Formats: sequence, C-alpha cells, structure tokens
Amino acid sequence: MSRLRRIARRLVLVTVGLLVLAGAGWAVAGWVPLPERLSAPASVVMEYRDGTPAHVFLAPDERWRIPTSPERVDPAYLRALLALEDKRFFHHPGVDPLAVARAAVRNVTRGRRVSGASTLTMQLVRVLEPRPRTFTSKLLESLRAVQLELRLTKQEVLAAYLQFVPYGRNVEGVEAASLAYFGHTAAHLSPAEIATLLAVPQNPNRRFPTAENAARLKGARDGVARRLLEDDALPRGPAEATVSPEAVLAEVRATPVPVSLTPFPREAPHVAVWLRSQRPELMRPRTTLDAGTQRMVERLMRDAAGGLASRGIHNGTAVVVERERAEVLALVGNFDFFDAEHGGQIAGFATPRSPGSALKPLLYAMGIDQGLVGPEQLVADVPTAYGGYAPRNFDGRFQGLVRLEYALSQSLNMPFVRLLQRVGVERFLGTLRAAGVASLESEPGHYGLSAAVGGIELTPLELAGVYVALAEDGRAPPLRLLADGQPAGAAVEVLSPGAAWLTRRALSLRDRPDFPERRRLTGLPARVHWKTGTSFGHRDAWAAGSGPRHTAVVWLGNFDHSPSVHLVGADAAGPLLFDILEGVGPRGKALPDEEVSAPEDLMRVEVCGYSGHLPTDACVQRKTVYARRSAVPTGRCPYHQKVEVDVATGLAVGPTCRAGRKTEERVFLTWPATIRRWLEEQHRRLPEPPSAAPGCEPGGARAAPSIVSPAEGQVAMLIPGVPAEQQEMPLEAEASHERSLTWFVDGALLGTARADERVWWTPSVGSHEILVTDDRGLTAKRTLVVRERR
Repeated sequence: MSRLRRIARRLVLVTVGLLVLAGAGWAVAGWVPLPERLSAPASVVMEYRDGTPAHVFLAPDERWRIPTSPERVDPAYLRALLALEDKRFFHHPGVDPLAVARAAVRNVTRGRRVSGASTLTMQLVRVLEPRPRTFTSKLLESLRAVQLELRLTKQEVLAAYLQFVPYGRNVEGVEAASLAYFGHTAAHLSPAEIATLLAVPQNPNRRFPTAENAARLKGARDGVARRLLEDDALPRGPAEATVSPEAVLAEVRATPVPVSLTPFPREAPHVAVWLRSQRPELMRPRTTLDAGTQRMVERLMRDAAGGLASRGIHNGTAVVVERERAEVLALVGNFDFFDAEHGGQIAGFATPRSPGSALKPLLYAMGIDQGLVGPEQLVADVPTAYGGYAPRNFDGRFQGLVRLEYALSQSLNMPFVRLLQRVGVERFLGTLRAAGVASLESEPGHYGLSAAVGGIELTPLELAGVYVALAEDGRAPPLRLLADGQPAGAAVEVLSPGAAWLTRRALSLRDRPDFPERRRLTGLPARVHWKTGTSFGHRDAWAAGSGPRHTAVVWLGNFDHSPSVHLVGADAAGPLLFDILEGVGPRGKALPDEEVSAPEDLMRVEVCGYSGHLPTDACVQRKTVYARRSAVPTGRCPYHQKVEVDVATGLAVGPTCRAGRKTEERVFLTWPATIRRWLEEQHRRLPEPPSAAPGCEPGGARAAPSIVSPAEGQVAMLIPGVPAEQQEMPLEAEASHERSLTWFVDGALLGTARADERVWWTPSVGSHEILVTDDRGLTAKRTLVVRERR
C-alpha cells in the first residue's frame, strides 16, 4: 500500500507540475525571446529546375544545415518519426502529460530511469540550447517547449526539428543528412534510409557513418526498423498488402549502411555565388537551369580550355536560353572556378565586355525598321574619318560599294558606322536598354559612333537577350533565371517582325568568313543564324546565335584584358557556339512555316537590280525584294543616269544643242564621289558618263553638293606642340563627277578641285564656316569647331 501511495503521490506532483509548467509557459511565452539559434542562418541551396540541389553552401557557423519544410520530406519518414518519437505530437502543448505520467509510473515501478517522455518539441529545445542532463534542465526544456508551441505552429515546430536534428559532426537536419548519407534529398526515402535517419540522432557520435561505427549503426538501424514494422509505421512498397513485415526487415538488414559521407553538390559555382550575392534573402532558390544542359555546356567549355590556354586565352563563359519561356538553361561563368591566377571566380556571364561586331545585326534591323536601308541596297565601304575616329575593317581593307546584307555577313565596319550615324546613337542605345541591357552608361553623349563596332560594353547574359529578341520576331522578354512561380515579365517589342526576319535571313548565310570549319556539317541543327565579334586589340572573342529553340552566347578572353592574336570570334568562339547549339538540338528539324513565309508586315517591292534602291526610268534590270509595308526606303537609285548623247561623238548633249545631231538616250552608271575618290587613291578608275559636247550643257536637274568631311557636329582637336601644317584636315563633298567644286573657309577662297578630289585645309582654333559651291552656284555650308587639346 505504501508503494501505491508513493506512486499516486508522484502522479499528483507530476500533474501539478505540468499545470504549473503550462501556466509558466503562458506567462513567459510573450516576453521571453525564443532560442537564439532558432534563427541561425542555414545553408543556402541553389537548385536546378527539377528541384535537385545544384550547389550547397556551408552555413555561417560552418555546419551543413539545409532549410526544409515537412512538405519537402518523404511523408513515410514523417509518419515513422512521429510513431517512434512522439505519437501525440499534434495533440500536446509541447509536453505530453500522458507520456510524462507513463514515464513516471515506469520509472517508479522499475526503480530507475527507463523512459524520458521527451517530445519532439523538447528534443528540439535540447538541440537549440544544450544543457546538462539534470532535473532542472528537464524543467527548463519543458518550459521552453511550451513556449515554442505557443509561439509557433505545429508545422513550424516540425520544420525546425527537421532542420536542426543532429546527425553527427557538422551535419544537421534530415535534408543535409540525406544528401550526405545517400546522395539525394529526403523527398523519397527507402525503408532502410528512413530507419537510418531515425537511428543516428539517438546517438550521433557513435552512429555517424564511419567504418568504425558501421556495426553500431547497423544494429541500431535494424532495431528501429523492427520497432517501426511492429507499429506498422514503415512503408512496404506499392504492393504493401502483399509484402510481409519480415520481407521488409530482411531487405533493410541486407542493405549496407553508409560508412562515409557523400560530398555535397557544388555544381555551377559561378551561378551559385553570383545569385547569392544578388539575392541574399533567398535560402533555397530554384533556378531555371537544366542539370543536363548545364553539365554538357560545362564539359564543352572545359574540354576547350586546354587548347585555348596554350593560345593565351584563359577565361570563357557561355549562356544558353530556351526561348519559348525565356528561361536560362545553362550558365558557365569561367573555365575553372579554382583558377586563382586567372580570376577563376569571376562570373563572366555578368561581366561587361566589348562585343565587337556582335551588335551589328541589331543596327541592321533598326535601319530596316526606320526605312533607311534595305538588305539589297548598296552601301559604301571606304575610309572615312569622324574627327579623330577613323574606323577600319578587321583585315584592314575596304571593298568600295557592297550590298548591306553582304556587309553584315562579312562584318564590315564602315557601313555600320555610317548606318549608326543615320539611326542615331541615342536611339540605338535606347533599343539596347529596352532589350534588357543594363550595363550602359546613362550619361548622354558618353558613347559615339564606335558603338556600332564594339565601343560599348555589355554582359554575355545581356547579349543573349538581344539575340533572343532577333529570334523571337523582335520581342525581347526578360530572361528568367529563377523559377520562383512569379508571372513572367511582358516582352518588349524592340524590332518589327519583318526587320527581325530579314536580319535572320542575312545571319543564316553559310558562305561567310565567320563560319567555323566543321567536319560534321550534317549534324548542325536546322535554321541556325549567328554572328561573331572580335573587339579592338583582340581582347574579346564572341559568338552568338540561335537554333530552332535555343539561343546561345559564347565569350572568350582574359579578365585582365590582356590580348591574344587568337582571340578572333570566328576561330575561337564560333566552333564552341556550334557545339553548344548542336548539343541542345534538335538536329535536322524541318523549317517551320513561320520561317518559310515572310511576316505580314513585309511586302514585295520592285527595286533596281543593281543598287537595291527604288528604280528610276534609267534602271533597266529590276527585281523584287522584301521591305516593311510602313517603312519602304524612298530613295531613288542614284547610280543609273540616263544621258542623251550624240551618236557620232558619244558626247552628252542637252536641249539647247540637240538640233542637227543624231542623238539617243543611253544609261550610264555613276558612283558617289567618295567611291571615286577612294579608287583614285588606289590608282584605279571607274568608267564615267560622257562629258558634255562643246557648247552643250547636259540636261536634267542637279542636286546641290553635300559636305562629307568634316562631319555634321564634328569638333576637331589640335595636338599641342605639333605644327598646324602637320594637322591638315581633308574637305570632301558628294557631287556629280563632271562638276568642279570651289571651297571657302570663313569667306576666304581655299581652292577648286574635281568632286572626287580632296582639298586640304590648315585648321586654327575657333569656329569656322566652311562653304562649297559647284560650277552652277549650288552650295552647301557647315560649321566646324576647332579646339586645342589639353
């Protein structure tokens, strides 16, 4: 009887203690801070698009502790956890009165401590605030457990337990343990894995996966599995009704226990580090990166790195975008993250560099959109100076008159500098910004005409956005790297569908100098359009292009800006671009209808077969080409000239001297004065229309001459210490070949010369009015400001 009284007395004491504890918990819940470690930063985990971890960082306290939630953990593990550790977890206030009473009875009846009655919440408190195992500590743990239950939801308590439960050494939480023990997340676990993850926290130091602990871990795991099977709390597979507990237990016992840790995922390190710096608030960012594509592109870049290093090229980056959803599938920031000597940790895909000629397609499309040019039109590729800027082609040679489409495919510089002058630098920059380029300087006037050929800087990611717009009929969607469930941003229309289509046609030509030598041409995906770029001084090599579904960009160079003669877009970056587009495929895909048929905003226009301009009655050969319905270039062909000639002499006649002569109309080609001038310097001459017969003045209206040099708005700078006579400036004008031009500076006669000749002027500081007049009195004026450089 005395023993029963003792048991009853202790039960009363326990009950009273629980009531007091609950009251104390209610009292302190609001003003006593929660355990500080509960808010300790966890490991940042960057995930691939399918949710698999791509890169795991150590937590700031040097622990592997991955944030998780019950929804991300295998439900079978959760059922087993509660069955083993806390059956009434969802019904008690942090301390389980029934478990306490049961433990008290068992401990009293046995005369020793055989049951602790700890709930999951109390175990969590013990992990967050370790204390000596005393009765006082037990009371404090109970008090803290009640407080946690009052301040947090059950799901939050369970999530904290799953994150902090110890697994030995610096591994905490079920997610980190699953990755370290089994090499995969806790989303799907086998019965043996569930039993292992439940056994280790009971004694982490003696059951941590090592060869020495293997026997202890196996015994504990098998014991946990047996207990769970007795409670029907361990999964037995899809055909659970036909699988006996004995068979499951035998399977568990036959499964080897882990004896070492699997390294945590450390893939795509540049993306992970860069993303963590950009979005530090994200603890588990899920990206749009595709694991297979990322690994394939990394392998291609890594395989190429050795050969490139021997040619003085030590850094490279690549971007792959799936265009339908504007999602980035692969980002390679550098060849080797651990190459400290060459800036291996710099994220190249987000580093602005000069694009060389890679932006010419955008300028080409803008010229078409504004009705300034057409793909078939002839443009001048001759030397021209814009103040101190004198662009040259990659090979140092000029080709005279070329078609604009050919100029793009051959990556000639001068035609696009001229085109940028007509389009407008600020308008060009505005289109780049609308396409997602954020690396540009915002100060007006910061960039000049060199922007057409690489005189600006942008990142490979930004260039990918520009080429996505070209491939997507001029629509530039914001590129997505995070699969955060947020709605995609609206695409901005930066080009018309017709201009983008015509640009893609020009970029699809394969007889180009930037077409990489390939031994497997049949393996190329269908409908590829691309462009390469090489920056001034051989410091950057680019290749950008699109296949049927993907857009890719490759950049090669050195982050210390050291040059290499091998940094040529076509030779260095081009083959890698084609390898990537070939890898993402699909190969041999038939051309879809939208690429065969021109967009609706294009129409067929008849043009001069020679010049590509709208024909005059002098244009005998004609053809039809595509042009935008709302922006057809209106300039008439300036190259064909119909001249009435004396049949006997072949000289030109006019209305005043036609009488008594047998005449006929003949068509002659005339070339701009800039072309004739350049040919003269090359010691070459073009056939010219006939001169006027004696006493005759050729008929037809004449246009006034137009000044070519100096350019409109040009400011000339004199170099101090150099005699002005050695800094002469050329004066050039555009006019008919037969005319002579007279030049005046500030009202003083400078000289007279043929239209295809230059006149040289010795400049002086100040503002000067330059005037040119032809032999009929038609004139043109320009103001030139000359300053002294300081």
